[in-house]
Amino acid sequence: MSNDQPPIHHTKTIYLIRHGETDFNRQGVVQGSGVDSSLNELGQAQAEAFFQAYQHLDFDKVYTSALQRTHQSVKKFIEKGLPWEQHEGLNEISWGVREGKIPNSRDNEYYKVLIDSWVEGKTDMPSEGGESPKDVVLRQKPVFEIILSRPEETTVLVAMHGRAIRILLTHLLERPLHEMDKFDHANLCLYKLIYDYKSSTFTVELACDVSHLESLSA
Repeated sequence: MSNDQPPIHHTKTIYLIRHGETDFNRQGVVQGSGVDSSLNELGQAQAEAFFQAYQHLDFDKVYTSALQRTHQSVKKFIEKGLPWEQHEGLNEISWGVREGKIPNSRDNEYYKVLIDSWVEGKTDMPSEGGESPKDVVLRQKPVFEIILSRPEETTVLVAMHGRAIRILLTHLLERPLHEMDKFDHANLCLYKLIYDYKSSTFTVELACDVSHLESLSA
């Protein structure tokens, strides 16, 4: 091998985080891809705590959804001058006509029936005016094909959304889509994933980790 050839990287490390808290999270407002809310004071503090814990890592790229709550969650990393791409394919699921409001008892019953249907395997069932989990997987796949096609980016940071992360993890870990609710999430939680290019498989090193937020609850 000549010295001019780039080194061959056999693994990629992905730091996958959910965005920090928004007022809508706190109020219980349904917040899907059609609601572009911003972080509240606690959410900004969560983003700062994550930055302080992980700013020492040499991220090659930052990937986010197209929604500002993910941008704000990694703002300090972007301000360091790291390359950044946003992709609509990483957006939260669309919850349809019920987005942007606090669910009433009728809405809660609707969501319970919908999510129970997903758990039963009917993952092609969309919310009214929105998306199904299968719809979300179809738009996530091309984005992660791009991310994995860049082995020279050995360590990347990806900021996404709760339900979207649950859906994505089933795909990456080759689990049935109806098992998505087995993956926990919290605001500014971290999943650390290692992708092995030789075996084309992911392993999970950290799951829904929030140890970097401990100082906020002191």
